[in-house]
Amino acid sequence: MTDAAEPTVLVRARGGLGRLTLNRPRAINALDLDMIHQLHAALDAWEHDTEVDVVLLDGAGERGLCAGGDVRGLAERVMSGRSEDSALFFRDEYALNARIAEYPKPFVALADGITMGGGIGVAGHAAIRIVTERSQLAMPETRIGFTPDVGGTWLLAHAPGRLGEYLGLTGAVMDASDALYAGFADHFVPSAHLDGLRDALETRADPSSPTELVLLFDETPPPSRLERARAWIDDAFAGDTVADIVERLRARPEPEASATADLLGELSPTGLAVTLASIRRSRDLPGLRAALEQEYGLVMWFASTQPDLPEGIRAQVIDKDRSPKWQPATIADLPPDLAPAALAHRPDVPLWERPAGD
Repeated sequence: MTDAAEPTVLVRARGGLGRLTLNRPRAINALDLDMIHQLHAALDAWEHDTEVDVVLLDGAGERGLCAGGDVRGLAERVMSGRSEDSALFFRDEYALNARIAEYPKPFVALADGITMGGGIGVAGHAAIRIVTERSQLAMPETRIGFTPDVGGTWLLAHAPGRLGEYLGLTGAVMDASDALYAGFADHFVPSAHLDGLRDALETRADPSSPTELVLLFDETPPPSRLERARAWIDDAFAGDTVADIVERLRARPEPEASATADLLGELSPTGLAVTLASIRRSRDLPGLRAALEQEYGLVMWFASTQPDLPEGIRAQVIDKDRSPKWQPATIADLPPDLAPAALAHRPDVPLWERPAGD
């Protein structure tokens, strides 16, 4: 049976457990607008349902929870000038991210396998975030000429030291140990135990809380490579600008630092500059909703004014030639007022206000 013949979100409730399964396994459960609406509807229905005590989010298939949002669709909207369609998608997606963070019932997310971009948005703000030995978490937006969103800058801003800048600019992939260390996850449960955990959440004996049940399956992961790399990451990514960061990386003796400098030279200079400013500004924001609002302004600035976004999606996702032509082409060509201009952008429709009939 094809993905298209099945619901793209499986919604069922039994034994006090409301279970949401993202069900586009061939696309690694990438989110489209209809899936976002289905998730909203289920959470609305369960909020005051006395038969549902706990909500569990997972993904169909073996590859991951969610590879992100539908970037092909985003590229089509941008290239055809349909900025309001892009705005609608982001507003509904970010409302879901905030809804998950603020949900009045325990929300458990299984970030098993690939969990990136929009996947971080639905897993990273859950009350109980579980990773496995198969987990691969990342915010890789700069690789497509974009910037981390879905509340990702809020998580990045509160990672230890300068890991937020490092993860946000490079799009580096975190394994389970890294995700726990960086604050993107709470518990490590081997994938072989996930079915047992699901059963326990469904058949739990009161008064066991979801956290107490998870702890029955929780194990200690290996040491985090990010923790071991903190010395050179914190030193280099403390630079004031992207150019300063690259210079500091070149001055470090570690081979990983030089490789990171090479990588930054390949990514969208605009994406890097805006991401650096966004993460640092998020550290001073009062909460997730404020970070989402800032991100909404930035993503609409990219979607309505910047050629790097459709070009990056073309090069990495559509044509896959891996040779994007960035504008400007190099970090040295970045205008000094670029990031402030991006942060000053205000979309026509605010994130948390809807016009009549919307």
